[in-house]
Amino acid sequence: MSGHSKWATIKHKKGAADARRGKIFTKLIKEITVAARGGGADPDGNPRLRAAIQAAKAENMPADNIKRAIQKGTGELPGATYEEAVYEGYGPGGVAMLVEVATDNKNRTTSEIRHIFTKHGGNLGAAGCVAWMFQKRGYVVVAKGNANEEALLDCVTSGGADDMSEDGSNWEIFAAPENFQQVVNCLKSSNITPAAAEVTMLPQSYVNLTGKAAEQMLRLVEELEDHEDVQHVYGNFDIEEAELHALLPHAGSK
Repeated sequence: MSGHSKWATIKHKKGAADARRGKIFTKLIKEITVAARGGGADPDGNPRLRAAIQAAKAENMPADNIKRAIQKGTGELPGATYEEAVYEGYGPGGVAMLVEVATDNKNRTTSEIRHIFTKHGGNLGAAGCVAWMFQKRGYVVVAKGNANEEALLDCVTSGGADDMSEDGSNWEIFAAPENFQQVVNCLKSSNITPAAAEVTMLPQSYVNLTGKAAEQMLRLVEELEDHEDVQHVYGNFDIEEAELHALLPHAGSK
């Protein structure tokens, strides 16, 4: 799984520092609404809702916003009905990509997502073309300087994680989605702060990108993530850390 931790860490930092908080809140509210509609208003019996609420609290979303989003999902309050969809396609260099959306107008969203792919050297594919390459996993990154291996192994064991490995200056912990929060809670109780922690879609293998393809890839990811209907973007690309940091300040220019 080498190569993923640096991108996950950068995404986490970028999200934490993102000044466009209204856009972040919009995506989180959609996720809470969809989760409540599908599994009910009780987070104890609705793992997806519980995870969405935790993510919202991590972004300091007011409790009233969370409550209203749940009530819109259950129908107690009026609101838009969101349809979920997953787009599959290819980015620059043949990178496999999954894009998860929640939209109230699927035709519009499909057209806009297709345009973004084409604009940045990619293309949408047929359903099933790349999904087989990804697996839903709980994923945690811990910088080696923030914890010793023994303490992490204790959390891997007691939290029910499946594996732990090295990726450069980081440790990576992998868990089934249902065990993810137990692992995170164990780390917190051990005063270990993860550099990134998420339930994500991890690829089986990676495509190494450099130069123009790497720059195009980052532009594509950023524009997709900026789209109001896009909830998550996943890709099996790997860019060397030095190049990744050099490109990121320019990735948002259109």
